[in-house]
Amino acid sequence: MTDDEAPGAAVRGANAGEMLRLVATGAAASRADLARLSGLSPSTVSQRVETLIGRGLLREVGAGRSRGGRRPRQLEVPVDTVVIGAVDLGARHARIGTLDLAGRVVESRSLEVRIEDGPESVLGTLLTEVTGLMRGASGPGAVLRGIGVGIPGPVQHSTGRIVSPSRMPGWNGFDVVGFLAGRTDVPVVVDNDANLMALGEHRWQHPELDHAVYVKAGTGIGAGVISGGRLHRGGQGSAGDISHCRVFTADPAPLCSCGNTGCLEAVASGAALVGALRERGLPVQSLPDVMRLIDDGDRHATALARTAGRSIGEILAVVVNFFNPQAVAIGGLLADCEPLLASVRSVLYERCLPLATQTLLIERLGTGADVGILGAGQLVIDRVADPL
Repeated sequence: MTDDEAPGAAVRGANAGEMLRLVATGAAASRADLARLSGLSPSTVSQRVETLIGRGLLREVGAGRSRGGRRPRQLEVPVDTVVIGAVDLGARHARIGTLDLAGRVVESRSLEVRIEDGPESVLGTLLTEVTGLMRGASGPGAVLRGIGVGIPGPVQHSTGRIVSPSRMPGWNGFDVVGFLAGRTDVPVVVDNDANLMALGEHRWQHPELDHAVYVKAGTGIGAGVISGGRLHRGGQGSAGDISHCRVFTADPAPLCSCGNTGCLEAVASGAALVGALRERGLPVQSLPDVMRLIDDGDRHATALARTAGRSIGEILAVVVNFFNPQAVAIGGLLADCEPLLASVRSVLYERCLPLATQTLLIERLGTGADVGILGAGQLVIDRVADPL
């Protein structure tokens, strides 16, 4: 504890990004509110508020109600003048959007991409689309302050480089941050798409939870981890990457793109379901085709979905027993598959200790299609509030 912090200081409001978030959500409207919620001294809070005002991230809007002393100066986030760009990249589609400084989506849309076209082509197109969306959605005087990007593969967060991704030919080792930073004059932050999903869902759906696991189950499979109320990346940024954990009940154990056999992604991902159904002669080309078969009650597709759910549950049971989260939430296209979700729940209750599941929430993500860009936007807000 530093000299200017009050005894028993709370951790959550200790940095500029968290102070900005408290004002944006309406939890705090003055310096006094921030001091009370953060546990920091009034002088420290005032210093950080002045810094945020100087960066154009906070502004004063008059005096509030007095509580016995001088009327406090009210604070607000200038949502009308600051714009954040966000990209949530998938194998076949990308979600792009603009957000205000409170982290709310101003405008968003989806567009088709081909990840195999390579990083320069894909990222160059997405950057053009995001900046165009910003110009069309923003009011006069609005300024782009940063761009956040989610990548469907392992990202070394400290460098912004992609490391050994599956089904992303030409992307290994690519410097996403460097490429985009050379084409724009605003900060660029990059992370794994499952991490951004976790951040977006946590901040907007379950901010009260300290420990949670958010699973993205679509063409691939990944997870983001919230620990102590914060996104947990681990030493290199790969925390939560469950895609290459081995499913020992898989028989036969299929070969994975990583070279090993029986990986969760090779057994239970959307790509694995597409491949398995095509081997049975069913006319499927993509995961939406699989979902339509399941909705129509096709017995082969439904059986495969149940098996995939049990495989996902098998891996998550280890995570739940080890980490003891308060919630496990499933997102991605496969989250809409009830046979798969039912199997995940069944295995978790079967394999986990009663204490671990006693109050455990097992649910679908509630934030919707914009969850990834919400997480990307929050990542940018944290960066511009607390620059490195």
